[in-house]
Amino acid sequence: MKGIRIRPEQDGMKSSLFDLEAEIMEVIWSAGWNEFSVSDVREGLEKHREIAYTTVMTTVSRLHAKELLGRRKEGRRFVYRATMSRAEFIEAMTRDVLNSLPPMGQQTAVALLVERVADADDAELDRLEALIRARRKRIEVP
Repeated sequence: MKGIRIRPEQDGMKSSLFDLEAEIMEVIWSAGWNEFSVSDVREGLEKHREIAYTTVMTTVSRLHAKELLGRRKEGRRFVYRATMSRAEFIEAMTRDVLNSLPPMGQQTAVALLVERVADADDAELDRLEALIRARRKRIEVP
């Protein structure tokens, strides 16, 4: 993902995307579109607010430049597709944040995760155990 920066003062996806970019990605992911046009996105946004076609077009182009959207030419227009799911985006952003931290910051992040695990319910603990088992299997030497 190119050109994505973290805005810690914002919540959720808005911490890594500008507000309209995050809103557009939410429309795309919520609609479950395989392919879509700028007009489709504008119609999805207009359920909540009025917005100019050119504003949507510019923002969709920006999301393409950031590699969150792929596109192909169809006649005189572009048809877009999301390059990753919402879950894949969140995972990629989390990895980027953790990888950008110096070693001491990474240790702090792990400590915070352990603190969160202390408050986890049984289902979350089971999920974490499964993740740890899967990770150990990947690094076992035959």
